Amino acid sequence: MIKSILKSSTALVMAAGIAFAAAPASAENPMVGGAPMYETMNIVENAVNSKDHTTLVAAVKAAGLVETLASEGPFTVFAPVNDAFAALPEGTVDTLLKPENKEMLVKVLTAHVAAGSWTGADIMAKAEENGGTWAFKAVSGDTLTAQVQNGQLYIIDENMNAAKVTIADVIQSNGVIHVVSSVLVPK
Repeated sequence: MIKSILKSSTALVMAAGIAFAAAPASAENPMVGGAPMYETMNIVENAVNSKDHTTLVAAVKAAGLVETLASEGPFTVFAPVNDAFAALPEGTVDTLLKPENKEMLVKVLTAHVAAGSWTGADIMAKAEENGGTWAFKAVSGDTLTAQVQNGQLYIIDENMNAAKVTIADVIQSNGVIHVVSSVLVPK
């Protein structure tokens, strides 16, 4: 049932015509969800302060991934905002948060994480070196594709859902977060 719910979200996300813009790195971390993000704090310590990521934080807790994402890493996290989860078909988030669906929740969340610490510029450079796209593996084992079009960067999952980076290069003590406006759906 969850797979069919997640697959049905593909059309919804594609219809949204999502674009992806990477912000240039700056000397100071951006504010995320109304909260300052500190380079000295890890991914979890910063994420819990963002009012735009309460659904993501609840999901990370339910999946038992807090300790992992607070570890040394480094990780690159494509962090969907609350509105991204709300755009999924009705009941999807509630279904994923049930204890009996923990395995699927872990799969969905780890499809948003890559090993290593990659800035938006790093990702765009890799894509541009490869003719405008660059495929890489998420921790889940799924392939994500970075695509550059008209100076904008998109992260595309295996179902062809495109996620817009709305805030790039939120540097953490154990990696980097790129805020995205869509949920990447694993196969």
